Formats: sequence, C-alpha cells, structure tokens
Amino acid sequence: MDSSGLYRAITDFAHRTPSWVQSAFEIWTAYGLLLFGVLFVAVWWRSRGRGGARPVALAVLAPVATAVAYGASECVKYTVGEERPCRSVVGAAASLVPCPGPGDGSFPSNHAALAGAAAVALTLAVRRLAAATAALALLMAFSRVFVGVHHPHDVVFGLLLGGSVAALTVLALSGPAQALVTAARAGGSPAVVRFTGPGPARPRRRNVPGCRLP
Repeated sequence: MDSSGLYRAITDFAHRTPSWVQSAFEIWTAYGLLLFGVLFVAVWWRSRGRGGARPVALAVLAPVATAVAYGASECVKYTVGEERPCRSVVGAAASLVPCPGPGDGSFPSNHAALAGAAAVALTLAVRRLAAATAALALLMAFSRVFVGVHHPHDVVFGLLLGGSVAALTVLALSGPAQALVTAARAGGSPAVVRFTGPGPARPRRRNVPGCRLP
C-alpha cells in the first residue's frame, strides 16, 4: 500500500492552515480518545435505569470490545512493522507533533482502531449515538494524518479493524454478559446493584380479602 501522495497533500494542507487550527488538531489527536471514555461512562450510567439486562450488558461490553480491538491492532502493528511516514516519505512536510521513535510501527493506527471500535461499540449500546461517534472516529483518524504521524492507509485500516473486532466481540459476548448481569442482580448485593442497576421492578403482591399471604 502506498498512500504517500495523499499523505503529502494532507500534511502540506496542514501547514497552510492557521496556527489555531493546527493547535486544535494537536490537542484533539492527543486527547480526543478521552471523550470516548466519557461516553462509555455516560452510556453505562444511563443503562442502569433502563430496567433490562441487555442495556447494561452492552454498556459494559463497549470498553471491553474497544480493548480487544486495541490488542488486535497491536498484533498487526507488531507483525507488519511499517515505518512512520514522518521518517519515510521523501519530500513531505515536517510533522506537527514529534515523530514517534524507531520501532514504533505505523500500520495500523492504534488511535484509529480505538476510535473505530469505540464508535461501533457505543452505537450498538445506544443507536442514537451512531452519527456522533462516527464523526468523532473519522475526525480522530484524519487528525493522525493531519499531524503527520500516519499514512492514510494506516488510519483507514485501523478504523475498519477496530470497528470489525468490536462488533464481533459484542456479538459473541452479549448473551453471556446479559446472563451475568441478570445473575448478579438476583444476588442482591448492594455493590452489584449499584453497578448494574436494580433491574425491572417486581410486581407487588396484592392482599385479597379472606386470604392470607404466605
């Protein structure tokens, strides 16, 4: 895969943007993934009041699936060992952030894989988040090329890998996770109930005249 021409075009464009735009991308590419962490917590908190076990299971699986995707990305990165474009692409503009040291592979982009995985996992938990999380993932992927530390094909593959692994992980584990949440709620432990939510309200027994409840 050779996307050097597109890499040069994007990094040249980056150097022509105002300094505040460059600074915004530098901040986003460094800390933007934290926003997905905030969304994980918000989706989990929301799920506790939804009643059924499935919303809680999907909320808990979102960060788990993202972690699995990161592991897959690291395995591919270690196997391929592609050089960073900020060292290998001749005639390209200097990267806006320090170029990672030798041995820190470029393919695929871990940032893009994490963003793609988080976007898919959060969407499976709350469908209304699809547009927002997709936009955040694409922006994260683009920022890695914009600041000059990844080839375009690195981030494209990272998004696809992360999203695919996250979807498969949630699909494989959603059933067992729901069963675990249901069993945990049945145990009645206060700590567990605080984590999973109380679950559906049980119907109240009604006294019938002339009958004694056991």
